[in-house]
Amino acid sequence: MKSYIFRTSIAVVACAAELLAFNAKAQTIAITGGKVYPVSGPVIENGTVVITNGKISAVGANVPIPAGAQRIDATGKIVTPGFVNSSTQLGVQEISAVADTRDMSARGKDNIAAAFTVWEGLNPNSVLLAPARKEGITSFVVIPTGDLIAGQAALVDVVPGTTTDMIVRAPVAMVAEIGDPQSAGLTSRGELIVKLREILEDAKYFQTHREAFDRAQTRDFSASRLDLEAMIPVIEGRMPLLVTVDRESDIDAAMRLAREFNVKLIIGGGAEAWMMADKLAGARIPVLTGAMNNIPAGFASLGQRQENAGLLRKAGVSVALIGNAGGGDEEAFNVRNLKQEAGNAVAYGMTWDDALRAVTLAPAEVFGVADRVGSLQPGREGNVVIWSGDPFEFTTRAEHVFVRGREYNEKTRQDMLTERYRNLPSTHNTP
Repeated sequence: MKSYIFRTSIAVVACAAELLAFNAKAQTIAITGGKVYPVSGPVIENGTVVITNGKISAVGANVPIPAGAQRIDATGKIVTPGFVNSSTQLGVQEISAVADTRDMSARGKDNIAAAFTVWEGLNPNSVLLAPARKEGITSFVVIPTGDLIAGQAALVDVVPGTTTDMIVRAPVAMVAEIGDPQSAGLTSRGELIVKLREILEDAKYFQTHREAFDRAQTRDFSASRLDLEAMIPVIEGRMPLLVTVDRESDIDAAMRLAREFNVKLIIGGGAEAWMMADKLAGARIPVLTGAMNNIPAGFASLGQRQENAGLLRKAGVSVALIGNAGGGDEEAFNVRNLKQEAGNAVAYGMTWDDALRAVTLAPAEVFGVADRVGSLQPGREGNVVIWSGDPFEFTTRAEHVFVRGREYNEKTRQDMLTERYRNLPSTHNTP
């Protein structure tokens, strides 16, 4: 027993020392000769990106390389910011069919769980993080699901350590769902909007009657004190309300609520958002959507089409590409497929440049972290990917992935499975 405890202690100390060494390490990396896409500016042929102490320190065509810098030749390669997947359950869902591995939903009170902070249940040791990072995903938004008001979302980087180490910003949005009324214990779609309006009205009333509430001299509310307090930044316009919704009429209803309460609205999913493209653009409401599915998942998405993202962007809507909001195989283990989502968007009408922006700078702007991630500019986090070719082509590989200036190339479970079955025994090859 003593020997076991000793060995365990040594392992823990070694891990802690490695993390401290990484955090304290002052490293300079120069990526040279690549075709650099800063996203925030024009393409740089034969460009250089310098990363110092975890942050980008220089980007350009004629950038002096600091003495002692680690050089990486990117000649013939494409260099982009790390991708941002802006709607995932990565880290809070390991196996969808196993309840013990799901931490993305709260019980709430009457389907209101505004105080729920989903990132508190994030597993920084999830085996799904490394495969996502290996495919160029350096940041992601973890969102709660399951209630009319599901809770608060956070944006994190795919780095080792604790949840605190991973967080870029939390919260970044309050998440609401307007979908199946029965899942919220209601009987009609209109009732969903009524209840959402009720919680917004209650939060506004609660905000101006706190003293009376503390004296138990206010009317009854539709939500708990903590949920009402959590909604105050939403009605003050400091935190956006991300509404997961597909049907055109439901999007229209969400927009009316946003105007009524002066709420900053984000549309998530938005299968039929293309029908509202001009109005969404005029109201400056961003949309998180995908381009993989063209088959309706239900009656609320009969207008689903793969041209959705391209049509929205053409109308001037800010678009962030995601895996179609659960409308297919885009579960946590497939967060890494964001580049295929972008490739499909290009195939169905979105420009290549807009698709790159939709997986980098656009989501960073939507969630208020463009000063840290999403582009290659001095002062931004050193989240950089070197691709073997066009990142939206199926056969392209992410050859080098940096997150906060550190390169990651560890083997994933997928790598080990590939190696295991690469050379099958002769008996398995017999017809």
